[in-house]
Amino acid sequence: MAERETSRDIDQAASDWTARLDRGPLTPEQQHAYHAWLNGDPRSKGALLRAQALSMRSESAQALGPNFDPAAFEGPKPPLPRGASRRKALIWTGGALTAAALAALGIAIPAAGAVIRTARGEIRLVPLEDGSTVLLNTRSSIRIRSNAEARFVTLLEGEAYFSVARDGKRPFIVEVNGRRMRTAQAGFRIRKLAASPVDVLVDRGRIDLDGAYPITANMRLLLSDRAAERPQPIAPEVVARELSWREGKLAFEGETLKQAADAFARYSDIRIQIGDPALAREPVTGLFAASDPVGFSRAVARVFDAEFEQQGDTIVLTRAAPR
Repeated sequence: MAERETSRDIDQAASDWTARLDRGPLTPEQQHAYHAWLNGDPRSKGALLRAQALSMRSESAQALGPNFDPAAFEGPKPPLPRGASRRKALIWTGGALTAAALAALGIAIPAAGAVIRTARGEIRLVPLEDGSTVLLNTRSSIRIRSNAEARFVTLLEGEAYFSVARDGKRPFIVEVNGRRMRTAQAGFRIRKLAASPVDVLVDRGRIDLDGAYPITANMRLLLSDRAAERPQPIAPEVVARELSWREGKLAFEGETLKQAADAFARYSDIRIQIGDPALAREPVTGLFAASDPVGFSRAVARVFDAEFEQQGDTIVLTRAAPR
């Protein structure tokens, strides 16, 4: 019996095939070997997607010449106000923001009662008067209010990451669908999308739901009408994957191609249509720019031996004809 390849072997083979595919068309013999490898182990397709994503990132860097800055490829950052320096930019994007630093950058703090919204594909940093911040994902909205007893934010729709500054006198309360999450200091994400349960994920610190039970770092809770709902521990790498949108990325780890297409639809007017149900069920693994459904679709077409066609704002993926 042949020895099963290790993950390292598969990653190396994926890197080799990516390099070979970039050099030009394969010969018939190479095509046969390529498809035999691709279909021989369920881990191969995910490894090839990762290798191609790394290759595209490397090519982009090389195109900038020997003096390129790798930090420029860490994902899109919120646009800086005119006149902001690089030092101020590093303070801003570092995550530990204060109202004073934001004021120095010329970023206005919204008034109490304000409703803040983002458009499709927009990610917006919202500073609050107490030094806390809210990072809004695409097509999201919040309402802000506060008083002498508490600080309040209502998530109306979409997804937001809350970085809460400590205030010894006033708790920070987030309301969503009539439920309240309270904290003194924490970093956490709440997602409210149509036809899905509200998803709460704590990155650091602790929050308390409805005064009933705590949710601490590396825990997740799906809110429902069931009395038995309880937070569940999750691995730190899952937390990082779930929060990759903060850097303009989409991370997949076994989601179906249909699920990945739906995720891209939140960020772009370009739609990915999948003509073959079997293709739609293929698992996807890798890290991709949320703003680039075209690049994602081209990579997927190559990995899954599919045909790529773009018709205006629609990308059609179909299985290639049998060879």
